[in-house]
Amino acid sequence: MTKLFKFALVATLLMVGGCAQSDGGDGIDNKEPMPQQSQFEVVEFLPAPGQFVNEFYSATTMEEACAYAQERLENHYYVSLGGFGGYIVVKFKAPIVNSEGGYDFGIYSNTFDGSSEPGIVWVAYDANGNGVADDGWQELYGSESMLKNNVQRNYSITYSRTDDEKKIAWHDNRGESGIIERNSAHLQDYFPAWVTTNEYTLSGTLLPDNSEWSEKNQEWVLHAFEWGYADNFSAIDLAADRANRFRIIDARDATGEVNILPQIDFVKVQSATNVIHSAIGEVSTEVCGFVVYSTAK
Repeated sequence: MTKLFKFALVATLLMVGGCAQSDGGDGIDNKEPMPQQSQFEVVEFLPAPGQFVNEFYSATTMEEACAYAQERLENHYYVSLGGFGGYIVVKFKAPIVNSEGGYDFGIYSNTFDGSSEPGIVWVAYDANGNGVADDGWQELYGSESMLKNNVQRNYSITYSRTDDEKKIAWHDNRGESGIIERNSAHLQDYFPAWVTTNEYTLSGTLLPDNSEWSEKNQEWVLHAFEWGYADNFSAIDLAADRANRFRIIDARDATGEVNILPQIDFVKVQSATNVIHSAIGEVSTEVCGFVVYSTAK
């Protein structure tokens, strides 16, 4: 399996439609809701270094990067978030209300069986009404947090330019370090062009390595987690229309406590694994669009 193969499939995958039923990860019966028209604005887009960053687009400011991502998502084309910590933030024109148990919104991706590049989803409520996501982010807990508790919170990676323009160095706050190298299929600079400093740091929650080498097929397999992540081939929350579905009731504050939100106005998707293999490059979450199931009247 290669990344090129994955992206060759995305157009076909996004054309799949239909309705089905699914149970939530905690046993709550969540019949697949009817999607509603949603309007959103990309307000931040900052990927980690990766093989699709700067490819076929030129953005030298955050505003230009957001405009690029906006156009892509409106046409259901993928936006790559790069390696660990890369993220995109969207603001919804109409708030997404908490249905108190059902699925509230979905995120399209290009995942398929054996190719899950899970991203953690964060949500924010504009409690002070100023139109800015400054009231605090809450993480939507998925299976790895709720059932196994084997994630690393407050994880940070610093990415740095090196003297070799084909290599980007990284080191984390756990004492680990490494290199991201350009591959022969993607020869552009992997460092976001709108980051003007020689290094930058991204922080979030780290999920476990989901990759495994298949001796039978002679390829890397990227296993899905059970539920609760973007770009994840979940048997539980992946809808027939290719959207992973999410519930506001799964939101947890910085201490891990439930903090009931009446609605949300912002969604952030963030690459959540730090996995790099020479054959496939970095494991990077891709986002192809958003769908809303519950909006304010």
